[in-house]
Amino acid sequence: MNVWSAVIAIVSGLLVLYAVLLILLALYARRHPEAVSMKEALRLLPDLLHLLRRLLADRSLPRGVRARALLLVVYLALPIDLVPDFLPVIGYADDAIIVALVLRSVIRRVGPGPLEQQWPGTPTGLALIQRLAGESDAAR
Repeated sequence: MNVWSAVIAIVSGLLVLYAVLLILLALYARRHPEAVSMKEALRLLPDLLHLLRRLLADRSLPRGVRARALLLVVYLALPIDLVPDFLPVIGYADDAIIVALVLRSVIRRVGPGPLEQQWPGTPTGLALIQRLAGESDAAR
């Protein structure tokens, strides 16, 4: 097998994996329309960015938590996404999933306290962020 065959095989495999992930993401978004609507997400974005800035500035948090927040800000700022934003429903779903995963890891590392302390928005917005991150009121 020559080098080009290997490259074509790897690229083909990655494209198939990418297509499968897109399909799974579309199915998830279709089955869970209550998760976060586009209107709610757009309303939360400024508060989420302020939260991330405050987490970055909070020197009492572990360096790993601040690094996660920084990487999330960089990902959200990049014009290139895993799924292009012009695709309906799933275009922004990848961003929401990555935000949820990062916030979930922050909560697991330091607990919900820093998010609650640093949240600049409304209590309803905080509850939505906590729900998105997998933090339920029952878990408290």
